[in-house]
Amino acid sequence: MIHGESYKPIIAEAAKMAIGEENIYERVSIFELLKDKNDPNAVAGAVGFSVRQPKFYVFKAKAVLLATGGATLLFRPRSTGEAAGRTWYAIFDTGSGYYMGLKAGAMLTQFEHRFIPFRFKDGYGPVG
Repeated sequence: MIHGESYKPIIAEAAKMAIGEENIYERVSIFELLKDKNDPNAVAGAVGFSVRQPKFYVFKAKAVLLATGGATLLFRPRSTGEAAGRTWYAIFDTGSGYYMGLKAGAMLTQFEHRFIPFRFKDGYGPVG
C-alpha cells in the first residue's frame, strides 16, 4: 500500500525519467505569475527564487498550471495531534496559490466548503 507521504518520491522519479532531470527545477518558490502582454486574460510565466541557493528565476511558458494546494492550515482541526503531518494537513497549503491566481485575474469560485476528515475504525482520511 502506498501512503500519501510516499507519492512525491515515486512521481518525481517517473518525471525525471520521462522529461529529463535537466528540465526539472526543485526547491524553487514561485511568488508571482507573469501576465501575457498581448492577452490580458493569459498567464505567460512565473517568477521565483531558490530556497537553497542565491538564485532568482523567470520562467516563460505557453501554459501554466497552478497546483499549490489548498489552505488547510487556515483552520486547525478540533483534535490535537491526530493526523498531524499527513498529506491532507500539509504545512505548505497556505493559500498562496489562491492569492497568486486572484492577483493574476482568475475568478475564484466554490470556496464554500470546509475540510472534514472522514473517520472510521482504526483510520481516517480526506474526503471533503
